[in-house]
Amino acid sequence: MAQMKSAGVFGASSAALRKVITNPLYRDRRKEKSDAAAAGSRSGDAINTIIEGEIIPRLMMAHSGGGEGSPSEDRPREIEPADAARFAILPLELEADALLEEIDRFLGKGVSVDAIYLDLLAPSARTLGDMWDRDECDFIDVTMGLWRLQEVMREVAMRVPGDPTPGLGRKVALFSAMPGDVHSFGTLMIEEVFARAGWESEALVKPERRELLDRLSRRRYDLVGLTIARDCPSSALANLIKAMRSVSANPQIAVLVGGRVINENPAMVAEVGADGTGIDARAALATAEKLVHSAHADTQEIS
Repeated sequence: MAQMKSAGVFGASSAALRKVITNPLYRDRRKEKSDAAAAGSRSGDAINTIIEGEIIPRLMMAHSGGGEGSPSEDRPREIEPADAARFAILPLELEADALLEEIDRFLGKGVSVDAIYLDLLAPSARTLGDMWDRDECDFIDVTMGLWRLQEVMREVAMRVPGDPTPGLGRKVALFSAMPGDVHSFGTLMIEEVFARAGWESEALVKPERRELLDRLSRRRYDLVGLTIARDCPSSALANLIKAMRSVSANPQIAVLVGGRVINENPAMVAEVGADGTGIDARAALATAEKLVHSAHADTQEIS
C-alpha cells in the first residue's frame, strides 16, 4: 500500500484545517448556529468555508437529494449495506492512513472507485453530518472525520486514474451551483466524476448569474449542469435556463439539473426546460452521455 506522506497530499490540507479548528468552537450545533448568526463569528465562517467549499461538495453528491440517496437502478451494488454502515463511523476513530487501509481492502476485492466514492465515502459523510445534527458528536470530531474522508478520496484519485469511456472524443462540460445558493453540495463531486470518465469539465462554486452566462458565451460546452440546493421558484430556474441557452456558444448545449430540489420534484425538469437529471453522479453521467451523443448525431445529419 502506498504510504501517506505528512508533507504531501495529507499534510498541507490537515495542517490548514487544524489551524482553523484551534480557534474557539461551539460544541453544540444549535448554539453554534444561533451564535454565529448573531455575532458573525470569523472562526465559524472559516469552518463553513472549508466544510462547504472543500469537503462536503466532494463527498455528498450521491446524497444531495431526499431520502437515502439510493444508487441508480441500473448500477449493481458493489458494497454491501452492512459494510458501508460499519465504515461510516470509522473516520471518527481512525486516522487517514488507517482509513486508506480499509479502502484498499475494498479495492483489492475489485470494487470500483466510483462505488468507493458513492457507496462508501458519501454515506459516511452523510452519517457524520446526521450525528452532528443529533448532537451525538463533537463538532471538531465531525470536522476532522470529514477531512479524513476528503484526504482519503484525494489519495485514491491520485493512485487510481480515471477510466475514460470510448465514444465521441473529448466532451466539454460546465457545472455550477445555482446562482444565489450558499451551498455547493455536489457541484465539485459531479465535476470530478465526469473528469474521471474522460470529460473535460469545469466547476463554478457560488457564481453570480452574469459570471455563469459569460462563461457559457465564451466557450462551446457540450453540456451545462446546475445543482440546486435550496428552494427556488420554477419560473426563476426556467428563466436562467432560457438565458443560458440564448447566450451559449453551442446552440445545441444539453442542460442537466440536479440536487435536493429536483430529486424531490422530478417534474421540474420538464417544467424549467432542462434536458434531464440523475439521482446520483453516475446516473447523471449516463444521461449526459446520451444527450451529447444525440446532439452530435443531429449535428452530423444537418451538416
